[in-house]
Amino acid sequence: MTKIEGVQISHPDKILYPDLNVTKQDIANYYVKVADYILPFLKNRPLTLHRYPDGINSSGFYQKNAPDYFPDFIKTLSVPTQEGTNTQVYCNSKKSLIYLVNQGTIGFHVWLSQRDKLDKPDKIVFDLDPPHSQFSKVKEAALLIREYLKKKGENPHLMTTGQSGLHIYYKIRRTKTFDEVREEVKKMAKDIESQHPDLLTTETLKKNRDNKIFLDYLRNAYAQTSVCPYSLRPNPQAGVATPIEWEELDKIDSAQEYHLKNIIPRLKKS
Repeated sequence: MTKIEGVQISHPDKILYPDLNVTKQDIANYYVKVADYILPFLKNRPLTLHRYPDGINSSGFYQKNAPDYFPDFIKTLSVPTQEGTNTQVYCNSKKSLIYLVNQGTIGFHVWLSQRDKLDKPDKIVFDLDPPHSQFSKVKEAALLIREYLKKKGENPHLMTTGQSGLHIYYKIRRTKTFDEVREEVKKMAKDIESQHPDLLTTETLKKNRDNKIFLDYLRNAYAQTSVCPYSLRPNPQAGVATPIEWEELDKIDSAQEYHLKNIIPRLKKS
């Protein structure tokens, strides 16, 4: 019987990343090791769980609603929706984190607002999504957006997504609604696009992007989510969404620069 943080791990030997021979217990051990890093980003935010109970080569699914069978120590909140309400999970403890991992959760996606002010975000995210594998273009775009945001008086941070692109994010005061913030962010995205039309696009249809970097601002909306820092991603390399310093950008070659096999040594050095 395998217990981690008081949670019994069912089928601990089940392979979740076949190419790496990584088991459910390996995933649970990873999240225990990064708990002190990821929990501050998870705290008090409604979650969407990206679950792969049969491994990443099977059909995974996103789960927003908390099932009735979740134990009492799993914290939930009622989220108003157009249809009524959803009961969603938030994760403030190691025990909750490992329980959710035991449900086959590979990745954690968080709201840009906290549970006490669901309609007022405290974070803005720009997602840079490259065409194919043109990561050098993403890096170029990130630096241009950083300079733009600094001129606006913001303090942008950088994160590899663990998939293909980068996230640029910054904190804001919780004084405006998502609708108000969304319009401001849209105007900024369009402005950035107009300044660099050969590199960036806000076009949502892939076929119309002309091999440009997609500057995605659309997640800055009520009930939308962004991948949580230090979350695993469901790809063969087991990429990890990793905050990095701007000075590190020229040293990395991929959004999957950090992954399950090398992220812990990095954190130990920090």
